Amino acid sequence: MMKSVRIFLGTVILLSLLAIIPARAQGTDSHFFDETRHNVQGAFWSYYQNLENAKSLLGYPITEEFVNRDNILVQYFQRARLELRNGQVRLSPLGSLTYQSGVQLNINNPLACRSYDTGFSVCFAFLEYFDAHGGEEHFGYPISPFEYQNNMIVQYFQNGRLEWHPSNPEGLRVVTGDLGLPYFYVIGEDPARLQPAMPLNAGTKLQVLSLKVRAFPWKAVTYSTDQQVIFVIVQDQTLQPVTGATGEATVRWTTGAVTKLPLITDEKGVATLALPVNNQSYGGLVTVDVLISHGGLAGQTTTSFRIWY
Repeated sequence: MMKSVRIFLGTVILLSLLAIIPARAQGTDSHFFDETRHNVQGAFWSYYQNLENAKSLLGYPITEEFVNRDNILVQYFQRARLELRNGQVRLSPLGSLTYQSGVQLNINNPLACRSYDTGFSVCFAFLEYFDAHGGEEHFGYPISPFEYQNNMIVQYFQNGRLEWHPSNPEGLRVVTGDLGLPYFYVIGEDPARLQPAMPLNAGTKLQVLSLKVRAFPWKAVTYSTDQQVIFVIVQDQTLQPVTGATGEATVRWTTGAVTKLPLITDEKGVATLALPVNNQSYGGLVTVDVLISHGGLAGQTTTSFRIWY
């Protein structure tokens, strides 16, 4: 009898301990975002997966998760910050925390607006987007009217900001504003947390999704007969060096001649092109067109230098 009681009590204690384990320890699932080279794991990854339109509403992670100065587990995304409190993931109220009044626009139509106790209304395309992307549950309540800020119409909510981009295609003109990085800087978080991370899953291979190519000459001006060097820098979507990218530089001389030279980047993502300059026209401009490829991706740029005398 006493043995059965001990087993029962042991089971109760074990279940009680499991119940108070923080949500972040309840699973080891994670996902690595090549777009920004950061991981989302545990409770934050579960939240991201279960949030409809997570990419539109949160964007990509821009830090790893970390315990901040207030002893709260947080993670920054392009458009939001997630925080874990009492085992529950919630959005930080970045709209309220970053709002600064702009030029207010008096736009209100009772037939196309919904009013809230905060004294503000959500109207027109903003209302359609608001309702289609979680409404009050995700954004909270409006805390500003339509305003004109940074050459666009915006409206702030407790948890975020909506923006009107008229140049976007139909149906994509309302977007959630990027408040994650501005708030990160406003409160003085450590910039080192923005640096790309390695995948938590050792079997995940880093992917290059885009190429950023820049080129510049050693000398902005050379003599008509001289020595020049062209530097080409190739980086990925997170500005990390791309090694082994290949390509070609097309040099158009002042004389009308064209020279094509091969390029390949080193471990620092840099290709160096030695360029002898011979008998060029005084005051003329030499242009260098650079085309780079890597893993099915392509990037290009142009640089130039002038001949002095």
